[in-house]
Amino acid sequence: MDLEKQPQKRPEPHPAAPVPGTAPAMRASDADRDRVADILAEALAQGRLDAEEHAERIDATYRAKTLAELEPLVGDLPAGPDARAVPGTAADHRGLPDASGAYGEPEEKLVAVFSSTTRRGRWRVAARTTAFSLFGNIEIDLTEATFTQRLTTVNAISIFGNVEVRVPENVSLRGNGAGVLGNFEVVTLEAGDPEAPVVVVNGYAVLGNVEARPKRGKLIADLLHAKLRKHLGH
Repeated sequence: MDLEKQPQKRPEPHPAAPVPGTAPAMRASDADRDRVADILAEALAQGRLDAEEHAERIDATYRAKTLAELEPLVGDLPAGPDARAVPGTAADHRGLPDASGAYGEPEEKLVAVFSSTTRRGRWRVAARTTAFSLFGNIEIDLTEATFTQRLTTVNAISIFGNVEVRVPENVSLRGNGAGVLGNFEVVTLEAGDPEAPVVVVNGYAVLGNVEARPKRGKLIADLLHAKLRKHLGH
């Protein structure tokens, strides 16, 4: 006697298996988060975000796990539709060339672990500088530096250490951060010249100190030259 054929059940998908027809969310890299942080810093420098909203978005940026979580954080900013705002694409941080035609370095890292690091004198400022101090001291003196881009971002982290940033009196200085049993202080400054460089200092201090302030009597001497180069198309 023939047995009745029973309809076969499809196996249930494993809970960890992706649902057919859907793409897994792309994971965000550290470089993706840094690119979004740069756009937020520029928005803060331009006054498009206030310090509180900037802090909220920065916190969300470094908590984000996927590219989809990063996109809304810059979607309402002018840089949002630009290639720099799309995580995973290359960003151009070269800024403006100097008189020799050379571009500034895109990023510089300063580390002091039970030691001291100083950056001062005549040097070309990178678009982004990361300063990490652990039981150490870092001094960043921009008073004689050459700015080859309008926006310069310093991300300062101090743990049982000290990070000091000094800027000329004719640039704009802004920033946002926090101190956890420590001190984070940025003495804000607005330059009278709307084309002056903008320095944004972000970060935090844990049982340490992060301090940024203008240096009395120090001025950038070649701001006019930078304007002339821009006017002449160099």
